[in-house]
Amino acid sequence: MDRVVIVGAGPVGLTAAILLARRGVASLVLDRYAEPYPLPRAVHVDDEVVRILQAAGVAEEFLKVSRPGLGLRLLDARHRVMASFDRAPGGGPHGYPQANMFDQPDLERLLRARAAADPLIELVGGATVFAVDFPTVSYRLGSEVCAVPAAAVLGCDGANSTVRDLIGAHLVDLRFAERWLVVDGVCAEDLGAWGGVHQVCDPRRAATFMQLGPRRYRWEFRLLDGESDLDLDPLLAPWLGAVPVRIVRRAEYTFRANIASSWRSGRVFLLGDAAHQTPPFIGQGLGAGLRDAYNLAWKLAADLTTPGGAPDLLDSYERERAPHVRAQIRLAIVAGWAMTGGQDRAAAVRRLLLGSVWRLPGMKGLALRSTSPPLRGVGRGRRAGTLAPAVPDEALGDGWALLYTGAPPAADGHRLVHVTDELDPSGALRRWMRGRAVLLRPDRVVHSVR
Repeated sequence: MDRVVIVGAGPVGLTAAILLARRGVASLVLDRYAEPYPLPRAVHVDDEVVRILQAAGVAEEFLKVSRPGLGLRLLDARHRVMASFDRAPGGGPHGYPQANMFDQPDLERLLRARAAADPLIELVGGATVFAVDFPTVSYRLGSEVCAVPAAAVLGCDGANSTVRDLIGAHLVDLRFAERWLVVDGVCAEDLGAWGGVHQVCDPRRAATFMQLGPRRYRWEFRLLDGESDLDLDPLLAPWLGAVPVRIVRRAEYTFRANIASSWRSGRVFLLGDAAHQTPPFIGQGLGAGLRDAYNLAWKLAADLTTPGGAPDLLDSYERERAPHVRAQIRLAIVAGWAMTGGQDRAAAVRRLLLGSVWRLPGMKGLALRSTSPPLRGVGRGRRAGTLAPAVPDEALGDGWALLYTGAPPAADGHRLVHVTDELDPSGALRRWMRGRAVLLRPDRVVHSVR
């Protein structure tokens, strides 16, 4: 069996390679950069996404280099608290903190080390892919031109994806674009800040502030039309006081909402930013890409290892993931509007209403929600398409699993998992099951309830 060729060695590409290797599928990972990108980018994943890192074998180490996010505070232009949404300490229904703050290079180091230890994964840096004439992938490595056969191709090569261009897909604009200045810094001492995300709801200068690690912080400032190369001192002064800071990165970004017109051409697939881009207001950019990898890896492995393949599974990748991503992008746009107040003439009016809106019953749950929407078109029943609560991987295995509490149901070729006190000491899983047998897919998504 030929290897899967993965274009892009960021977190999405590396996670896809690791998840495929876990199922016995070899991959060649090609990245345009000779060395890992050293600067911070993504800073947040939720508890559902940490379960994906668990499947990739890096969750335990990830928790050592991340810190739980304590919630969200909305501030006015003078940094006075208008509303505060505090997370309860401890893990959520998936066994991990519901918000996890981190520095992306730390995560990439863990994934690269995990990939390097797996003989089924080969990583080649400094490789520029220029053609995908399936089943052949062509790339340049220095002055050498290489061509390799591929069982499938995964385009994990970012927002400016070469693979997306090569399959003739384009980005569909979902009508959101804002320019922001993003600043990462390491302070000489701890700022003593509250450990959640601070959102400044000022139409004139919306801003975000958060702590990523010991003495490590991020600031984001929305830019007005025509602004560029702003003086950082007055922007950072309200947060720093007299504490010196070393700037690790400053970059101007345009936060966009886009989705690819097609995520697939034959056996070539798009994942992560190659398939979609979202504004950062709910912290789901990287998480969406890791969900892509988790969704596709087991399906592709089943297709490659099953006589006759599994074309229906491959067809379901975009059908399941695209609506899910669209829903999260829409939520991010709405959250951005609610938290920043917008820039148009109605901003002042909305600003007056903002504090009252966020105090309405139920808004705390919305502000802190980490549960993602269910996948569409999965199995049968109301729970189909939802992610099951955490169950130890060693109990579930890598395939389909049928959870039950009473008499053993018909296995139908699935792994039977008896949920007992030993497996579920708190009883939370059995309360969720409600005495029914639940069939889980390999990605822990509910297929059906019996």
